[in-house]
Amino acid sequence: MKILKTISFIVIGLLLVLAIWERFLGQGFLSTKDLTGEFDPLAKSAIFDNQKVDLTQSLSGREDESFPVLGETNAPKRIEIDLTNQRLYAYEGERMVYNFLVSTGKWGRTPTGSFRIWIKLRYCLMHGGSKVLNTYYYLPNVPYTMYFYNWQYPKWQGYGIHGTYWHNNFGYPMSHGCINMKTEEAALLYYWAQPDLRGKKSILASGDNPGTEVIIYGQASNQ
Repeated sequence: MKILKTISFIVIGLLLVLAIWERFLGQGFLSTKDLTGEFDPLAKSAIFDNQKVDLTQSLSGREDESFPVLGETNAPKRIEIDLTNQRLYAYEGERMVYNFLVSTGKWGRTPTGSFRIWIKLRYCLMHGGSKVLNTYYYLPNVPYTMYFYNWQYPKWQGYGIHGTYWHNNFGYPMSHGCINMKTEEAALLYYWAQPDLRGKKSILASGDNPGTEVIIYGQASNQ
């Protein structure tokens, strides 16, 4: 009996350590009530892994440029993310329409499984990590963000697909769990994927306007 109790305490301790490790290295928790999708003109600085980022490389809140609109289709859309090859594929039925190089989780693991996009935000603030462990990040105005979730990874965990202005090292794991994309390619995916924006810049998925399925598989080289 004592042995079972000891094993139970060890298991609980390991789970707590893993949870703390993920908290400091992985995605920052998401406050779902504070998501407006609006550009923050007051944001003057950004930080990635304790290093200052040149915000002149980010978007400046200007109106979107024209992006090619694909033909209307009744085929179901899905996004597949291959962690092993650091690539994102977008499909309409069995037809591939996009094939992009991405960067997935390095400091925090990108989850695998089947997910749904639950919100699309033209801009959002992302922050998390640890200053002590040199993994702290504070990134205002992250462009073309699409957060996804499932029953194992709820909305507040903040996993998403988005544009990136703080690095250009695509093809290698670089994130805290999200899928980093070149901003211009993230824009194409943003306007292609569901939920339909219905003339808005940002939108929440709903029963009559559901989000696109996101399937993540494979294993990144750092895992």
